[in-house]
Amino acid sequence: MSSRADSLTGDLTTAERVELLRLARSSLESAVQGLKRPPGPTGMPSLEEHRGAFVTLTSGGELRGCIGFIRGSKPVWQAVSQMAVQAGLHDPRFRPVSTDELESLRYEISVLTPLEKVADVSAIQVGRHGLMIVMGFHSGLLLPQVASEYGWDRETFLDQTCLKAGLSAGSWRQGVDIYSFSAQVFSEASEGLR
Repeated sequence: MSSRADSLTGDLTTAERVELLRLARSSLESAVQGLKRPPGPTGMPSLEEHRGAFVTLTSGGELRGCIGFIRGSKPVWQAVSQMAVQAGLHDPRFRPVSTDELESLRYEISVLTPLEKVADVSAIQVGRHGLMIVMGFHSGLLLPQVASEYGWDRETFLDQTCLKAGLSAGSWRQGVDIYSFSAQVFSEASEGLR
């Protein structure tokens, strides 16, 4: 794996992270309340970079929604705004967020590095790398923080990513493409917002 996958080419500043968190919250709140989506930030060129991003919502410490773009097809601020709404209203695992829930939601954002094809699974660092496994029409992705949260080792992380892709555990040993990426992960709690 190249060093490009091991670190972001420009970590976001505190002000940029806070702006993305503010934007995620205000975008979902506006959507739930039927209001116009808030405008994007100005004067923050890093937020115009095309980067993959995921927005994770929790309530009471439990997952409430998580959706994202794997590849950077649009400015990161636009990706975060859209994915906050998608995570809150269109994650198929959950019912749409209601107005009554808005205050209890907590936001976490993961801004991704580009995907790198894995040639040797021993290079995967649990807690540092996220994984995407692809086989035919099947694909599954797990963010870097997932393996750490569950205390998984490398093989369990690979198995769980296969399961997320709709494949059997152990499928990573043959016939799949494995990609890794890193992420700058931040939340309202880590930024002192809630």
